[in-house]
Formats: sequence, structure tokens, C-alpha cells
Amino acid sequence: MTIEARDLSFRYGDTPVLREVSFTLLSGGFHALLGPNGAGKSTLFGLLTRLLALQQGDILLDGQSLKKQPAEAMRKIGVVFQQNALDLDLTVRQNLQYHAALHGLSRREARLRGDRELERFGLLNRARDPVRQLNGGHRRRVEIARALLHEPSLLLLDEPTVGLDVASRKALNEHVRRLCEKDGLTVLWATHLIEEVREDDRVLILHQGQLLANGAGHDICEAEGTRDLAETFHALTGAG
Repeated sequence: MTIEARDLSFRYGDTPVLREVSFTLLSGGFHALLGPNGAGKSTLFGLLTRLLALQQGDILLDGQSLKKQPAEAMRKIGVVFQQNALDLDLTVRQNLQYHAALHGLSRREARLRGDRELERFGLLNRARDPVRQLNGGHRRRVEIARALLHEPSLLLLDEPTVGLDVASRKALNEHVRRLCEKDGLTVLWATHLIEEVREDDRVLILHQGQLLANGAGHDICEAEGTRDLAETFHALTGAG
């Protein structure tokens, strides 16, 4: 799936949050949306998931307008938000089945797809456990498994490693990359942690609502005359 954002601008009252942001996500690619806290990443995710109404510009998913054909477009999107959205008192499987029902999947199909995703994440043996018994990294894996139940083409992850330890952050990042490589999933991974981004990733750097860089990480570094992405990020945003 190819995603194209065209001239997205958004404001809260008189305060502009996004300013004419345009980019394209390539099918099957891992794309890193990098920006300091307050850059506008969550607002952009709100527009991509229709939690916020488009004020200016449009988003096209394989040519379908999110503004004009929202239902068709949203069926192709899976999302993991920054705040954990699992019901801690339900089991892992119950969380997945509830989400599947919202997407119109039968109970049997929900069970088959849920177990398939849990096995892929190494969590099938925890299917009957209440979510509150899982550690932070495993809860995030369950959230991603849930987001993939309706077989979307695009997976959006908004600061998915917040609150995780270094090992869990690395394992989650590598797993999502494997989904791109093996399944052709298109991913937009939003983060302010430079260590989660590789120089051969497609990188979008957002700061104060403006897209300051967009391209392969090593190409951005070359264009900016910097040694690595950490130096580039600091040079463009003052953060680091």
C-alpha cells in the first residue's frame, strides 16, 4: 500500500500544529517519523486515523481519499497508540476477540487469526492469561497483534516503546521490521528516540509542525553534511 499525505495543515484554535506537511510512504517499507516531543507527531497520527478531522489537505491510501472514502480507507489501517489500550482484566485472547468483533470477524475467524498472530509474537502460551500479568513489552506485542487481526496494509505506531526497557524496545523494533520484510507491511513508526532509527530507513523529521527532512537517512545526513542521524536530528531540531 502506498500512502500519500498532501499539504496537511492543522490548528487547535489559533495555534498551528502542522504546516503543509506532505510525504509518501512506500509499500512494504519501514518509515521512521522522528521528532522531539511536541513536534506534531500525535496530531499527524490523529489525522491518519480520523480521530481528528482533516482541516486542510488530504490523505490518499492507494489513491482512495481518506476525506471522501473514509470507511474504505480505514479498513486498510492498523494502529497502536502511545497509551496502552488493552483491557487489563480480560485475557489476551479476549482482548483480541473483542477487537475482531468490532471489525465484523466471526468468532471462529477471530480465534484463528488471533492465535496465528500470538504464535508469531511468541505469546500463544499466554493466550488465557489476564493482560495485567504481562510485562510492558509483551503487552505491546499483544497490541500489535490486535492491530493486525483485520489484515491491514498499513500499520501506524505512535511512540510504541514508551515505558519499555532497552531490551524490550529493541526486540519490538526488530519484530516490526520483520513484518515489513516478510509480509510486505507498510509501517510508520513515530518516535523521538534516535536509536530506534537506522540510517537506511526512510526517515521523516518533524519539528514544530513542519517536515524538515524526508528521505533515506543516509541521504539526509549527506545533504546536511552531518556524520549520522543523531547529529542531523540535533542540527535540524536542536534536540538530541
